[in-house]
Amino acid sequence: MANDGQQMRPADPFIGREILGGQFRILQKIGTGGMGSVYKAEQPEMNRMVAIKILHPRLAGRKDLTSRFRREARAMSQLTHPNTVKVFMYGELEEDGSLYIVMELLEGRNLNQTVRKEGPLPPERAIPVLVQVCGALQEAHSMGIVHRDMKPENIFLCRQAGLTDFPKVLDFGLAKVTERQMRPGSLILTQEGMVFGTPEFMSPEQAQGKTLDARSDIYSLAVILYESLTGKLPFSARTPMEYIQRHVMQAPIPLNQRVPEIQFAVGLEQVIAKALAKNPDHRYQTATEFAEAMRPYGIREVHYQAITSAQIATQPMSQAQPMSQAQPMSQAQPYAPAGPGSGRAPGQMAAPLSAPAPDAPRPTTPTRRPRGTEVGLLVLVATVFLLAGAVLALLVMVLLER
Repeated sequence: MANDGQQMRPADPFIGREILGGQFRILQKIGTGGMGSVYKAEQPEMNRMVAIKILHPRLAGRKDLTSRFRREARAMSQLTHPNTVKVFMYGELEEDGSLYIVMELLEGRNLNQTVRKEGPLPPERAIPVLVQVCGALQEAHSMGIVHRDMKPENIFLCRQAGLTDFPKVLDFGLAKVTERQMRPGSLILTQEGMVFGTPEFMSPEQAQGKTLDARSDIYSLAVILYESLTGKLPFSARTPMEYIQRHVMQAPIPLNQRVPEIQFAVGLEQVIAKALAKNPDHRYQTATEFAEAMRPYGIREVHYQAITSAQIATQPMSQAQPMSQAQPMSQAQPYAPAGPGSGRAPGQMAAPLSAPAPDAPRPTTPTRRPRGTEVGLLVLVATVFLLAGAVLALLVMVLLER
């Protein structure tokens, strides 16, 4: 019965249909979002395939939604940055009044799918992607367009002109979210089909319903970079509401503490920490500023030299330098316990055993007698001489008398 019910489900009325005077022929549906469906179509005159997004017919009567759809389609059509998905045309179908946007068709996979399949990306791969995304956002911000829903699912990695990992930013304010693209447990905050953000990547001001500017997108980009590098978000939470609370109230887990076996340059950790500041005034103020701050760490040599320098600075000398250059005394010189009279406490270092051999004669100092002894000796000698002189004088006198 279930199969019969599925067979009786009405077919999509747009598939196989030619629109806009035969310019496009819709081939298949490739996605469904909160505001509409996306189709793959061919454009014979241009010999190319395109993607066409059509507003859900059930929303066609909502003037607020149709007005926003038109306004955002017009804004997207003005964006020309190579890392922004191209919008070729937009308008209203004459047949039934459905609103549409014709965009370039992309082949590849989004950043979320890439990280889930391949694991955390090294800085030399992740950072160049985010630097290019910053370029796309900078153009949009300069035109007063805030994305409001930056997340890995809206960064599409494709091949272009022989380049791999060429990112394209999708859905500037169009808020297209499908259940298949949502991560498990995600809550999409909507109001009558309008998406205001995804909790895992919301800025604190967005989570509080405040007016947003370009710095909100910068915060979301920092969360994306953090997850791309570690495979984890900067907060530990289990529910969407917990994520919202963490964004508003809790400091993010430092980059180098999130996955202990993966270490990053301290400078890169500081760059991300600044971009994740709760106060927008304390973040990078433009996407270009953020890009320039992280760019050096996307160069493999610079990143790993920074890590090596940090490790050397924090290691003991015995580990930071070769043994021939600097050694602890306990390894560089033999240890001998201090003997009696050495003036050292037991267990302290004594002189190296490379001193003169034990049987070598020790130098001696002549012994000096006390000064009083020398004077007495002189008196004794003088007395002897006097006595001798007296005896000699006595003998001379005796001889003269004879």
